[in-house]
Amino acid sequence: MDPMRLRLLRELGDRGSVTAVAAAVGISASAVSQQLAALQAGVPVALTVKQGRRLVLTEAGEALAVAGARVEEALAGARDAVDAFLGERSRTVSVSAFHSAGLALFRPLLAELSGPDGSQPPVVSLRDADVARSEFPGLTADHDLVIAHRLAHEPAWPAGRLHVTPLFVEPLDLALHRAHPLAGRPRITPADLSDERWISVHDGFPLANALDHLAALAGRPLRIEHRINEFFVAAQVVRSGAAVALVPRITAGALADDELVLRPISGVTLARHVDVLARPDAVASAPVRRVLRALRKVAAEAAGA
Repeated sequence: MDPMRLRLLRELGDRGSVTAVAAAVGISASAVSQQLAALQAGVPVALTVKQGRRLVLTEAGEALAVAGARVEEALAGARDAVDAFLGERSRTVSVSAFHSAGLALFRPLLAELSGPDGSQPPVVSLRDADVARSEFPGLTADHDLVIAHRLAHEPAWPAGRLHVTPLFVEPLDLALHRAHPLAGRPRITPADLSDERWISVHDGFPLANALDHLAALAGRPLRIEHRINEFFVAAQVVRSGAAVALVPRITAGALADDELVLRPISGVTLARHVDVLARPDAVASAPVRRVLRALRKVAAEAAGA
């Protein structure tokens, strides 16, 4: 099988359309279709199927894409071995993070990579990407390392085509105004929160499900009055006394001040997993592995603090 055709099949699974694949690899959509057709001709089972106007992978297509990822990983490892022999380590490593993770980790990551260890630091390109949970795996098509998050009770990231590195499990606390009647209580339960006015994130984003879980425990729907993804913006609303919110303890703990306090909620485990997602062939690169090691170190320090 042609490795390029296997790559196009994997790109189709990650990007969701022939047009997006064509734009990513720099060839025409018709050329992508022709190469996928040639791959299909050598396989006695359907690899793709039409869903409306989209072309998606079948179960067999997913299995072949996973196998293709292993091929790409082996080729990337071979290229990395040649680079090591030639002393070439100039590859730029792209890192994407959702907003609060970028705020907590980007600065210490850059400091860690530029530390006085005597080696040339890798070139890093940083990006922020605030997307729905389902879209994090797809970001690995365009970034070497993707810092993603999911709630503790949600399914794990898809196996096979992804390399997953856990960073930490982050509790979610209740953010409320210091003068709020609940702020002075020694214990806050889900039932105490059923009449509160809430700030939630937009639908599809991980923390929305946490509020659904709270509502189920409280026995009634929560009163969602605002939908704000950025915690620093939500904090300003909380400081006004207009609403309460859930806030991640590690990456947004700095929001606590003279007006805003963070309190745990008793009787329920509210937490999110913060992980690094990558394509296996990306992790085959030594510069990417170095940045990943640095990320794990600074994340451990942030969680410990």
